[in-house]
Amino acid sequence: MQNYILISAVFLWLLVLSYLLFKLRKHYFNLISRTGKNKIDDILDSLLNDKKRIDLELEEVKKNLHENIGRSNLFIRKVGVIRYNPFGRVGNDQSFVLSLLDSENNGLLVNFIYTSDGLRVYTKKVVNGKGNEYQLSEEEEKAIKESA
Repeated sequence: MQNYILISAVFLWLLVLSYLLFKLRKHYFNLISRTGKNKIDDILDSLLNDKKRIDLELEEVKKNLHENIGRSNLFIRKVGVIRYNPFGRVGNDQSFVLSLLDSENNGLLVNFIYTSDGLRVYTKKVVNGKGNEYQLSEEEEKAIKESA
């Protein structure tokens, strides 16, 4: 009686191992057929080479990203517009100041003054939020503050 139980247990164990072996074999052949490689070593080498290539590409992308972020500080990031009347009670707020600044408040002010004779346009260079060569008017300073 004990022999039958032992033989049944061994037979059941062989069935489980056979099932696992066939499942593993099917997976192995499926992997080989999808990759076109004949050996698992070739597949692993291919995966390792792909990982190295992807790591190099990722480093290149990171480097380019950091360069672009550094350059982006020079782009116009802040824009401010203030409308005003330069002549007091005469006329409307048809004149305006346009500030175009980068992230460090460097850039350009463009002052459009509308008069009865026509439109006059003046520009001033801005460095660190202050006029570089010329003193800024009250409206120009407001345009800089609005753009921040």
